[in-house]
Amino acid sequence: MNILLSIAFVGAWSSGFIGAKLGSGSAPTVTLLMWRFLPLALVLGVVALTATRASWRGLTPRVLVRQAAVGALSQSGYLLTVYYAIELGVSSGTTALIDGTQPLVAGALAGPLLGLPVSRRQWLGLGLGVTGVAVVTVADAGAGTGVAWWAYLVPFLGMLSLVAATFLDRRSRTDVRPMVSMTVHAVTSAVVFTALAAATSAVTPPASGSFWTAVVWLVVLSTFGGYGLYWLILRRSGVTKVNTLMFLMAPVTAVWGALMFGEPFGTQTVVGLALGLLAVAVVHRGDRHDHHDHHDHHSHHDRDDRHDRHIDDQDRQQPPAPGPFTPRRSGWHRARSSSRRPERPVRATPTAGPGSG
Repeated sequence: MNILLSIAFVGAWSSGFIGAKLGSGSAPTVTLLMWRFLPLALVLGVVALTATRASWRGLTPRVLVRQAAVGALSQSGYLLTVYYAIELGVSSGTTALIDGTQPLVAGALAGPLLGLPVSRRQWLGLGLGVTGVAVVTVADAGAGTGVAWWAYLVPFLGMLSLVAATFLDRRSRTDVRPMVSMTVHAVTSAVVFTALAAATSAVTPPASGSFWTAVVWLVVLSTFGGYGLYWLILRRSGVTKVNTLMFLMAPVTAVWGALMFGEPFGTQTVVGLALGLLAVAVVHRGDRHDHHDHHDHHSHHDRDDRHDRHIDDQDRQQPPAPGPFTPRRSGWHRARSSSRRPERPVRATPTAGPGSG
């Protein structure tokens, strides 16, 4: 069952890039995004007023404003750049690979921005990932598609928007339920894209069937399929499993785009994708090693705790000898239990990727 869920998740999330390609030729980017988010925001708004009302209790306006800002970065800003890059002719596989470097960049920036330790494996993984992106981008640009060189910078802006959303969400001290954050993000994006479409006179949707096929594709398959499976797998298998699957999006999207749209997929593309997967493997293996060491560290403390408890039990069973040398019970357990918990690792925001919103 877990294997089937993983396959379905990778396919549903990757479909966001393919859906963007489907709709890019039938309407401007802001038109497609406006009509993607308007029905989605309407449905989620109705659900929020009925089935999930309890999830909104206790949330302050400040928390909701922060979630709106996260949504503006992780969906509005990110999707606008992804769709626009694909509209300009950048292949869906290249766009997906650039997007896939977001967790590596966020991990590397965790040191200077959050004061978290950054290992050599993380820097090595980032270097391999960036090299893979460069190889695939050069291969895509040299395929004779006539795409302007600056178009390949547009997905990087989206990736940086995701990184900013990750740190903004990471600094929040309030846990917001997935359905609440998804609703706030969708409503925020609907407002943003409707305003942009109105400002550019691009509100009216085309009558072509391909446009509405792309809208249905993105809302049903990419949003509800990708986002729903994300949280299902997250609860069943944990964040490490989900983050590992996220890095399969680039090669799956590249193959899908080559088969469906004839996008370039040569030797350089294969090499670049392999470097990207190698970067993930290096970082993932380092995280597992660190987690193992962290577990051993806690196991050592657990043994100390059991030893201390045994001594305390002996103290209670045998009355101490009277006199000035009677030892007092140590406050070690209380002092240690009040120590700060280790920082959580920085990871991709749950809303990262075209399949999220």
